[in-house]
Amino acid sequence: MTTGTVRLLVEDRGFGFIGNNTGKDVFFHYTQLDGIKFQTLKEGQNVLYRVGLGAKGFEAKDIKPYRDSL
Repeated sequence: MTTGTVRLLVEDRGFGFIGNNTGKDVFFHYTQLDGIKFQTLKEGQNVLYRVGLGAKGFEAKDIKPYRDSL
């Protein structure tokens, strides 16, 4: 799984974008959230996800909250 940061949320439409270390943002839809509700997701929040092929190209899937193990 890849770590990333929620860059943008379009709350009224149920989607957003996750940024990662490659410099490209990855689209996600709220239906791909796992263990987190869209309403509680915040811009700047760290998440774990995998990239898969969606209906319109690559998108984030199986998105989970990321917690540092410190």
